[in-house]
Amino acid sequence: LCTEVSVEGGFFVNIHESAEDYLEAILKLREDHGMVRSIDIVHELGFSKPSVSIAMRNLRENGYIHMDDDGYITLLPPGEEIAQRIYDRHKLLTQVFIQLGISPETAAADACRVEHDLSDETFEKIKAHAAGGKDNIRVCLKKQESSGITYERKARKAGTGVVKWSVWNTST
Repeated sequence: LCTEVSVEGGFFVNIHESAEDYLEAILKLREDHGMVRSIDIVHELGFSKPSVSIAMRNLRENGYIHMDDDGYITLLPPGEEIAQRIYDRHKLLTQVFIQLGISPETAAADACRVEHDLSDETFEKIKAHAAGGKDNIRVCLKKQESSGITYERKARKAGTGVVKWSVWNTST
């Protein structure tokens, strides 16, 4: 399920994407319904009962969740932290993609794929950019040139009237 590598001051946990998806689903279901059982996860993710049962056992054995005698699932602090990080990424990326003009359904599906793979540095930059407001990027033009594709971007910092042009070449 996961591997731990010692790092100065603590541990770096490399958890599988599928485990992150289960933890995120538990968090989302808890927010939506209060209590979570394995069958709720089956319905949410569309997986078989045996698959969810095995995943819950692995998450429990690795200290990410607790399951009480009635089958109710609680996120333990390590599981809560991972679930919140992934769910926060999912919500923000979905909103950014929607603001770019992507349909909500496609935006949510793409966010699911991207949320696991972005570095913390890249996500923090996206988050900071998104905090600038939906009017931060006004125009994005693409034009073909013989050396490759050059993008021109006119960015307007929300509320300031400051305009900045950037041009870069992706053919390198």
